[in-house]
Amino acid sequence: MRTGAVRAVSAGAESYCLANTRGALFPAVRWGCTMTAFNVVRFRVKPGREQEFLDAHKTAESDWPGLEHANIVRTGERTYCIIAEWTDMDALAKARPNMIATLDTFRDTLEDLGGGLGVTDPVSGPVVLALR
Repeated sequence: MRTGAVRAVSAGAESYCLANTRGALFPAVRWGCTMTAFNVVRFRVKPGREQEFLDAHKTAESDWPGLEHANIVRTGERTYCIIAEWTDMDALAKARPNMIATLDTFRDTLEDLGGGLGVTDPVSGPVVLALR
């Protein structure tokens, strides 16, 4: 193990969290050992329903414990991803009922993605390496 580092294991992923060496040596490293998590959900919006899809997110309740940031990215014509950062996987897991309830408010604006996915293609997991 590195000097000044604390070994941390989160969801099977080993990482090193620097302790008591804040500052100039490693300014881009997240300090401490709490491993943040992300979820990403891909959507395809029905023709002519994009503004309705975006407006549903603007008005949705999103003051959920552990939610740090959430952004919607346009990835192509009528395709979007929402990318959300959470304090940890437990917070993300506890918010799933809220996320599903929010989805239910705009589900009718979405097209089936095909391949048995339904209208969403969600993935999530803990951060295993913070690059910047």
